[in-house]
Amino acid sequence: MQIQILGAVALAHGDRRIGVAARQVRTLLALLALSPGTPVPFDRLVEELWAGKTMGNARNALQANVVRLRKLLEGVVDRPGDELVRTLGSGYVLDVDADSIDAYRFRDLADLGSSCVTRRPAEAIDLLERALRLWRGPALFDVGDGLRFRIEAARLDERRLSAREDLIAAKLANGEDRGVVSELKQLAAEYPERERFSEQLMVALYRNGRQTEALDVFHHTRKRLAAELGLEPGHALRELYQAILVHDQVLL
Repeated sequence: MQIQILGAVALAHGDRRIGVAARQVRTLLALLALSPGTPVPFDRLVEELWAGKTMGNARNALQANVVRLRKLLEGVVDRPGDELVRTLGSGYVLDVDADSIDAYRFRDLADLGSSCVTRRPAEAIDLLERALRLWRGPALFDVGDGLRFRIEAARLDERRLSAREDLIAAKLANGEDRGVVSELKQLAAEYPERERFSEQLMVALYRNGRQTEALDVFHHTRKRLAAELGLEPGHALRELYQAILVHDQVLL
């Protein structure tokens, strides 16, 4: 069984993908999946499930959703529900391996890929593309809006963007300069605050003999940073601009 939270929360088993229709059950599953093998206290579950709402009988409502989740999981794998979602102390624990949850597999693959971008770019490309294929939409987008979810969704989305930066870096290191220009134009426009995308676009354009366009990217990024964020380009972007002006061999 695989638990998916990189997009709509769902279960997968073999070729089957099972959606979780009930919002409270989805939210409960996602909360437990964020900490597999670790007990999550009752109070924290209640707080996240009913964020900002007053519940007169929260423990009973939580127990009812746990029962529904256990039945759902029993229908996917041949294990008793009370073994998959166990009561432990003053909380519940999802008794599955971390690698059965897509967010954990994504982080492992992304970390491995990022570690070999410059030394083994072809291997990095394979690992990072496998990691990014696990995403099916914004992380945790169809669950509650409690603090834990907001924090974890932001962390996952940030790691996704850094994985995309690393993937493009690996492709540039692997000589795939022409193939990344279109993607980088879109990313640099969408995320002007992430100067690495602009840097990568400038390198890709320069290597394709488009020096003027590469310099224009710097000026456009500088204007957007000033207008939207009140910032100046960082040191790395400014140094890259100077390197392109003098045709520094380090860019090739």
